Amino acid sequence: MLSNIGVPGLILILVLALIIFGPNKLPEIGRAVGKSIREFKRATEGITNDIKEEFQDDLKEAQKEKLT
Repeated sequence: MLSNIGVPGLILILVLALIIFGPNKLPEIGRAVGKSIREFKRATEGITNDIKEEFQDDLKEAQKEKLT
């Protein structure tokens, strides 16, 4: 979805953000967005790791049952 924006669209968004929020608030907003993205990535990594562990446990149990 974001790959369709292009350079002109990105420049337009940045100019609008500068007009709306002003030059003093933009760094604060950028930091907040960055922290939010990092937290989201950590949460999704944790969930995917939990799911992978569950699948591995189920696979090990299935292999043990197959051998007996």
